[in-house]
Amino acid sequence: MAAAGAPSRRAAPGRRDQPKRPPRDGYGLYIYQNSFFRYEGEWKGGKKHGHGKLLFKDGSYYEGKFVDGEITGQGRRYWASSGNTYAGEFVLGEPHGHGTMWYKAGGHYEGAFSHGAREGHGLLVDPRGQAYRGAFHSNKRHGHGHMLFQNGDTYEGNWVLDQRQGHGVLRCADGSTYEGQWHCDVRSGQGGLAHCSGLVYDGLWINSHPAAQATRMVILGPEVMEVAQGSRIALDVQLQQDDGEVASCEDGRLLRISAGVRYVQLPAYAEVSFFRVDGGGTLLPTPFGFECLPYPLSSPAPGGPQPGATEEGAGAEEPALAAAAPCGPAAGAACPWDHRRTVRGHATFSDFLLGPPPPGYHPLLFLDGIHEPCQAAGGAPRGGLCPGGTTTARKRGGGRPDGTAEAEPLAAAFPGEYVIMILDVTSPPFLGHTLPAAFKHLRVVAKGRTVHGAPSQARAAAGAPESHQRRGDSSIPSPATQRRQSGTPADGGSLPQPPKSPPSPSNPETPQSGPRPEAHGHGLE
Repeated sequence: MAAAGAPSRRAAPGRRDQPKRPPRDGYGLYIYQNSFFRYEGEWKGGKKHGHGKLLFKDGSYYEGKFVDGEITGQGRRYWASSGNTYAGEFVLGEPHGHGTMWYKAGGHYEGAFSHGAREGHGLLVDPRGQAYRGAFHSNKRHGHGHMLFQNGDTYEGNWVLDQRQGHGVLRCADGSTYEGQWHCDVRSGQGGLAHCSGLVYDGLWINSHPAAQATRMVILGPEVMEVAQGSRIALDVQLQQDDGEVASCEDGRLLRISAGVRYVQLPAYAEVSFFRVDGGGTLLPTPFGFECLPYPLSSPAPGGPQPGATEEGAGAEEPALAAAAPCGPAAGAACPWDHRRTVRGHATFSDFLLGPPPPGYHPLLFLDGIHEPCQAAGGAPRGGLCPGGTTTARKRGGGRPDGTAEAEPLAAAFPGEYVIMILDVTSPPFLGHTLPAAFKHLRVVAKGRTVHGAPSQARAAAGAPESHQRRGDSSIPSPATQRRQSGTPADGGSLPQPPKSPPSPSNPETPQSGPRPEAHGHGLE
């Protein structure tokens, strides 16, 4: 009992003593003894039951349904440690069932949860805006699903623990489509890629690279191919792998054919020393140890340039890989005459010609082969073929110190050495890689001469039996030398013979030596 006159204890004004026990029923506020939790809401039988809000000392909270003191039912939870927020179904304090989780780093997930983890079907959007809709297991993409990537690509297929694995289809934003096997998130196994350029690869993939992809182009035939002047030419091109096998898994690679003429010719094979080009021209390197000038091709096919027609850009740098317009069966448009699409690693260029020199190309003849112009009787100068052959020498005053003379234009390519080039103009390049150019050394021989190592089509045009041809023969006499040996000029007539000297008195059967004809110098008569 308190002593008499002692002051009585009273609660401070405005302070309310907190209940030492939670409310029994109804609505009430209770602060737990450890002061970390604070609950305000409905009670039943001394337990949180109904709607309420549970606050945590670190700033986290839950607001929603309670059942027998447990967080169960619909509610909203915020975690101060992660910054994530979840709204949806709860079971025993964990997200369980359907709900939506918003992540502090950005993005959200809406779908099924199990014991706080993404499990089942749902939609996940990451901070970059990439979206996955499909199956989940233990918070990871697992099972069948559809993914939209940031760059616009889409993937639909199987996933294993957040990685593409199994069968799937990747549709790229540029129009390319891959369908096949995946392993560890990369293309691996059997699959087909229809590239946006029109190229199709269907075969084995290893670590996202086609295992049987073409790495080079080869023009089939002899090392040096010969064709008759003015005849049509056909070439077979083969795509090969590193081991030399045909890249038969490829279809639709776009190839373009072009040509060049040897800049400085050899007298053994040509009558033209070189071409003087207006503006200087552009010299192109070749793997044969010499340089060449771009040279036009023509085609008698509909839509192709005809022989003698001016080809735009004939004097430009021909091998420049210009972007080609889509063509072929997949594009629904015919390819230009000088383009071909490969089929199972092969392409054939047929029915094309080496036309006459383009405007601005001035052929200069070897002077040691220039004599008199063609005579009416059918004679021909050694340095140039007459009408019915190829060309005649043009008279120029004085001599040329370079030992050459300019020739008149003609309707076909001069005999000599040329280069055929095959370029990979697939655009855009397949997987960012363009095949190196392929070259073929071509020798044009005058009409009536034997053609060695030429395709059957060119041999037939030259009039030479196929059984009499040799492949790769490089010991070919010059056109002028062969005519001297055969005694036949290029136009088919007979070479003019020098007049016989009268018999010597001492020996009637022995002709006297007549005066030697005047030797021609650098000037033309």
